[in-house]
Amino acid sequence: MKKTKKKYSIAKPYITKKEEQYVLEVLRSGILSIGPKIELFEKKFADFMGVKYACAVSSGTAGLHLTMIAAGIGPGDEVITTPFSFVASANSILYVGAKPVFVDIDPVTYNMNPAKIEEKITKKTKAILAVHIFGQATDMDPIMKIAKKYKLKIIEDVCESIGATYKGRKVGTFGESAVFAFYPNKQMTTGEGGMIVTNDKKSDQLFRSLRNQGRAENMQWLDHERLGYNYRMDELSAAAGLAQIEKIDFLLSERRKVAEMYTKYLKPHSDFIQVPVIAPANIHTWFVYVVSLKNKKINRNQLIEKLAAEGISTKPYLPSIHLFSFYKNLFGYKEGDFPISENVSNKAVALPFYIGLKESDIKYICEKLISTIKKQ
Repeated sequence: MKKTKKKYSIAKPYITKKEEQYVLEVLRSGILSIGPKIELFEKKFADFMGVKYACAVSSGTAGLHLTMIAAGIGPGDEVITTPFSFVASANSILYVGAKPVFVDIDPVTYNMNPAKIEEKITKKTKAILAVHIFGQATDMDPIMKIAKKYKLKIIEDVCESIGATYKGRKVGTFGESAVFAFYPNKQMTTGEGGMIVTNDKKSDQLFRSLRNQGRAENMQWLDHERLGYNYRMDELSAAAGLAQIEKIDFLLSERRKVAEMYTKYLKPHSDFIQVPVIAPANIHTWFVYVVSLKNKKINRNQLIEKLAAEGISTKPYLPSIHLFSFYKNLFGYKEGDFPISENVSNKAVALPFYIGLKESDIKYICEKLISTIKKQ
């Protein structure tokens, strides 16, 4: 009998009976939106983050859009951010008519390089959108100093880095607001969904109005006092999120174990690949495990195809935003504008990463990765 080849997806959510229980409670209650589960989820998330307010929304992208509005950013303004991110971070700036101004990244952490920020500041600059990539914190101290010096607002995109810390402080607590995302490949999931956190009551009230069609604070069904959006999180998603946040420490711990096993088996092959590097001030919470190919002769696309033939899903992670055709056409970006970001984008490969991978699985994936590289 032919042995069935194992298959490894790039990501999987970790779902247990607790999520099923909470979702069934919602279905049986008949209250599918604007109910008790979202209130409890928001409270427990705020408690986890150590902030006063948490506002659940339909996605991390929606949350970023609302933080731009709350920060007063609009047409003609500029927001400094990174080109090495999921496209939503830059798109959220465009949503309000402002311009994303990119600075290149640190080659070790892949986060925005603070040393390159000041040269991009103009009279139009209103804010810095700090993106904490892959589960690792951006170097926040110099960013905070620059923001104070030029009177800029700080918004944090923590969509990939829930629970990550910088010098002992959780990311998402440095700016005037921060956004988290709960897509199924994230450290925790609600299916689709996101969360905005802040310590400012007025901002939280504005987020709640904006997510709900601009409804007035009195919450009367047909009383709308501003332009708003349908960015509400439904009760089913909130129920799943509630179960996930209740075990967030476990989720992060288990992902850390998977990352440590990958590093164990890949670090001896440093001639071929660079494993992720954690900055000394950071605690990493591992959204993905991304390696960088060292040999320029390696054809990454062929490598990905050959691993897929072995049942191992991998992805080039992430493309640089400024080289997407939309951004090139809109702003005239070209190759060479942000060389470090481009270099990382051209060499990065995300490996299968999720709770449930055993050491034998990781050893197998690593052996296949290295053997495939050596054959090229």
